[in-house]
Amino acid sequence: MNLREWESVKARTAGKSEVEAGYAEAKLAHELGSKVRAIRQKRGLTQKQLAELAGMTQPAVARFEAGGTTPTLAILARLAEALGMTLKVDLKPTKVA
Repeated sequence: MNLREWESVKARTAGKSEVEAGYAEAKLAHELGSKVRAIRQKRGLTQKQLAELAGMTQPAVARFEAGGTTPTLAILARLAEALGMTLKVDLKPTKVA
């Protein structure tokens, strides 16, 4: 699916709460995966090395980094520890219109 087709799908499904929730979850998974990938690369680690440090498989790390899975907090904590980081989860108020 190219970008134009994706934009068409998004336009047709806009305003549908289930679709919006799914899109928001996919966006979050992608952002988390991108963040872990950037840190892993900065640390000079391969996916296989990170997987070994986190007690995972390389394909699981690859799927996560690509945004293909939504991780549990336990998985995020294992990845953070393997990267020499601390996982911080925070709740912030939303903007009131």
